[in-house]
Amino acid sequence: MKVLVIGGGAREHALCRSLSLDPDVTALHCAPGNAGIAEVAEVHPVDALDGVAVAELAASLRADLVVVGPEAPLVAGVADVLRERGVPVFGPSAEAALLEGSKAFAKDVMASANVPTARSYVCTTAEEIDAALDAFGAPYVVKDDGLAAGKGVVVTSDVAAAREHALACERVVIEEFLDGPEVSLFAITDGETVLPLQPAQDFKRALDADEGPNTGGMGAYSPLPWADPKLVDEVLRTVLQPTVDELRRRGTPFSGLLYAGLAITSRGMRVIEFNARFGDPETQVVLARLRTPLASVLFNAATGNLAAEPPLRWSDDAAVTVVIASHNYPGTPRTGDVIEGLDEAAEVEQAYVLHAGTAHDAEGRVVSAGGRVLSVTATGAGLEQARTRAYEAVSRVRLDGSHHRTDIAAKAAASA
Repeated sequence: MKVLVIGGGAREHALCRSLSLDPDVTALHCAPGNAGIAEVAEVHPVDALDGVAVAELAASLRADLVVVGPEAPLVAGVADVLRERGVPVFGPSAEAALLEGSKAFAKDVMASANVPTARSYVCTTAEEIDAALDAFGAPYVVKDDGLAAGKGVVVTSDVAAAREHALACERVVIEEFLDGPEVSLFAITDGETVLPLQPAQDFKRALDADEGPNTGGMGAYSPLPWADPKLVDEVLRTVLQPTVDELRRRGTPFSGLLYAGLAITSRGMRVIEFNARFGDPETQVVLARLRTPLASVLFNAATGNLAAEPPLRWSDDAAVTVVIASHNYPGTPRTGDVIEGLDEAAEVEQAYVLHAGTAHDAEGRVVSAGGRVLSVTATGAGLEQARTRAYEAVSRVRLDGSHHRTDIAAKAAASA
């Protein structure tokens, strides 16, 4: 099987790494890729938002499967163009991807499917915003209705800050605050059959102890020793399958990766948000534990044959990933800094470095090219061992001005 992955972040590097280890994959390509992906796949320049350009690249490579990584190309309809040309593609249509592209659309789908979620208001005027903020009170949860690369959500007890963020959005969803720990659960679906993966937890705040601004994610771990063993079955029954069934009923079947962000509240499990693709950095730890070869699963989802897929096989090992971010992230990040110590980091047992925002400079050196630069991932017999290995590898990476959280999976490891 010849596979083309679209994207250039750590999520795509994790996907490419797993696909490169799959004996069924005879050729692996990625566009546009990054400096790390280039070590496991042949990279090609492409505008990931241009469906015609992506389709032409897939045709020239004679790709048997295209895997669309990021959300923006999905919302832009890249998967639709590929399907129109008969290319098997893992990723939902633009209409189905609205589940991530519009918070208001997701709320409407959840209401129709009786999926448990937070009470909310969709607002477009200052008057509606003030009424919603007043109705719920602090802490305020304000979400930009559209795509915002994981940074469109503000949770604050400062009503002025909440109002400022809401007014900056064209359309905004204001909802009740959900207490309790958060869980990320991915599911692969062909529009009918839903195959859940193992749950993970990510860390959105920039600083230790969940301080600082929201980011796209500063680390993750899996499994969750504190979670109810029945959680995956419950989410499949009450969230994932009803949502997939509702989208098919509407004539916009969802085929690809459905991500449910969940809060385990004192009143039961609630959906915080849906994504239409693999989450980053949770993908890094989930794929680190997956033992089933990835290509056939994605191909069966893309071709409507997921019901024939045998149960997924998982490692008993734990996995931890720690994000190394560039100076000033999540503000305007500094780029172009040389990254050193990558080979030394990879020498740590069961650890490896996934590239997110990297590139090669004119001299061929690996340099920073984004806010989240690297995802350092490690596995171990338990979370404590996986943490120790991940942070040992992190300590060997040298990037001027960079920062990372030191408490990824610490609480879970201590209680395991």
